[in-house]
Amino acid sequence: MSDLPRKAVTRTAKLAALPLGFAGRATWGLGKRIVGESAEIVGRELQQRTAEQLFKVLGELKGGAMKFGQALSVFESALPEEVAGPYRAALTKLQEAAPPMPTRTVHGVLTERLGKDWRELFLEFEDKPAAAASIGQVHRAVWQDGREVAVKVQYPGAGEALLSDLTQLSRFARLLGPLIPGMDIKPLIAELRDRVSEELDYGLEAQAQQAHAEEFEGDPDVVVPAVVHQCDQVLVTEWIDGIPLSEVIADGTQEQRDRAGQLLARFLFSGPARTGLLHADPHPGNFRLLPADPDGTGDWRLGVLDFGTVDRLPGGLPTPIGDSLRMTLDGDAEGVYELLRTEGFVKDSIELDPDAVLDYLVPIIEPAQVDAFTFSRGWMRSQAARIADPRSPAHQLGKQLNLPPAYLLIHRVTLSTIGVLCQLGATVRLRDELEEWLPGFVPEDPDEYEEYLDEEDPAAEA
Repeated sequence: MSDLPRKAVTRTAKLAALPLGFAGRATWGLGKRIVGESAEIVGRELQQRTAEQLFKVLGELKGGAMKFGQALSVFESALPEEVAGPYRAALTKLQEAAPPMPTRTVHGVLTERLGKDWRELFLEFEDKPAAAASIGQVHRAVWQDGREVAVKVQYPGAGEALLSDLTQLSRFARLLGPLIPGMDIKPLIAELRDRVSEELDYGLEAQAQQAHAEEFEGDPDVVVPAVVHQCDQVLVTEWIDGIPLSEVIADGTQEQRDRAGQLLARFLFSGPARTGLLHADPHPGNFRLLPADPDGTGDWRLGVLDFGTVDRLPGGLPTPIGDSLRMTLDGDAEGVYELLRTEGFVKDSIELDPDAVLDYLVPIIEPAQVDAFTFSRGWMRSQAARIADPRSPAHQLGKQLNLPPAYLLIHRVTLSTIGVLCQLGATVRLRDELEEWLPGFVPEDPDEYEEYLDEEDPAAEA
């Protein structure tokens, strides 16, 4: 397929085939159970077949379908290895590429938006796209001043396709639930819908990217390409080379994995503190690992792309996040519970046992309990299984918790980043980043801070 399928009937027909396929496989699974195969084996086969069909359709459609696929793909670490393995390559492909739109369509958009003499703005322009994503594709070029640039061109009809796809997907979100254990798919789709208008506005994206580019200029760890030119449906930014994070996940050295993981965590927590913005699309296709020096020596740096979705946090990440993490680490069940109630995570109409809430949270924040934590697919799967198992106390308690709208995007970005860290298998000093950048994590009161330091260093008491 060489162009974005724009007719709603065409896209709807493809997406509507998904639940029919799910239903057929459920019947097939019942037959397998009748002839004696175990529920666990049949369940995993169903999960694998469902995922294969889902990602095949999403990859063809671009638009909202591909956006959903990208958002879902970072959670594949939660799947059993025998299920995740066969289609991990398909997920990676979904993160990095999609069928390009015809050259004539690209030229049409550039003529309409930049003028009929648009070629005079460039010394060189490559018609073959360097990358394709959910609502636009990127062409490599050389700007009139000699700078290498990335030219992002939005697909005609991308807005209608996004909304149509996400509306259709939301109708059978319940059927997609088994794909990622412990994850509620419907709120994810609803949140993606809410961000459509922002994602389509390249003006907002240019502002967010330039704010990051200026703040991180000269930074030894993070590189954000500057904005060169922007208009409706076209965004021109400086070009950066590097190793796509998907390649680091597939074939990177442990040194690369650990460095990428550390910098990803650093960018997640430092970005809001430094810019008042949270990069809210942390799938591997949006990151590159760059050598510090032209000769490939020195520490690796993290290149960050695509600022189409951001959360605006003028005061940085909310202080209650740091407060609740610190209290949980301290074992302050009552304090955590009261804070969660105040912030709306526990509704007034519900009464929970504070100790049970603490027991629910402690395993999740394990990476912050130690100096360095190795994220792994196994750890992610254990967390997902704990929350997804209907027999588990964690599952029963989790169903009673609420996610306030102000925290929705922060929650998804954090989960997505953890998913990528688990794909990397990175050892990360997460606590260092929390202490440096997360408001509330380190006590403000000097006496309380001294107690905090003593707890962290038992030798200090000796």
